[in-house]
Amino acid sequence: MARRRGWGGNPPADDAEASARIVTAAVALIERTGAEITLADVAADLGVIRQTIYRYFPTAQALMGAAAIRAADALIAQLAERVTGVTDPAAALVEVCASAIEMVPDSPQMALLLTGPDAAAYSTAAIHAVPFGRRMVDCMDVDWAGLGYTEADLDDLVEYMLRIVTSFFLDPGPPRSPAQLRRFLARWAGPGLDRNLGHPDLPSSDG
Repeated sequence: MARRRGWGGNPPADDAEASARIVTAAVALIERTGAEITLADVAADLGVIRQTIYRYFPTAQALMGAAAIRAADALIAQLAERVTGVTDPAAALVEVCASAIEMVPDSPQMALLLTGPDAAAYSTAAIHAVPFGRRMVDCMDVDWAGLGYTEADLDDLVEYMLRIVTSFFLDPGPPRSPAQLRRFLARWAGPGLDRNLGHPDLPSSDG
């Protein structure tokens, strides 16, 4: 492993620690500035040269994605708290989507990635959106298998949820209170789940 200089006089013990410290520095910079960062910004903050950052994150987009994943971990924990004990699939869907819509703008890392000036360049793949969406589904106390949902059904549900949530980030629409947002989602998104319950003969998206 190449010798590292800088790091405030306390070089990391290994590559895993180096990567984690770079992400931590990026998260702190985003929270302080509320703006997108460059690899040079993070290098200066850590007291290392840019080539050191490049070794772990070849682009600013990759580093922003890692920062967003760090934020996503905290967001999932909060979403899970919101739907603990909610076993009705439609109610759980509405609460998770509404909560994500409300919480993401308060996370500088995820908000910049999804709504910042370079959001289109990052793409949903930059934050592993599908795994994140699956974690949104898995945090619900819903017995999906018992209700007849297959893995393919849940993949479709993940895509549907991501499309709903992302559309609100890109265009929030008219101002709504938390209660109004939930009524809106319950009216239009909830029935989609209700229609699928107990109907295994409905055509799938690949058939």
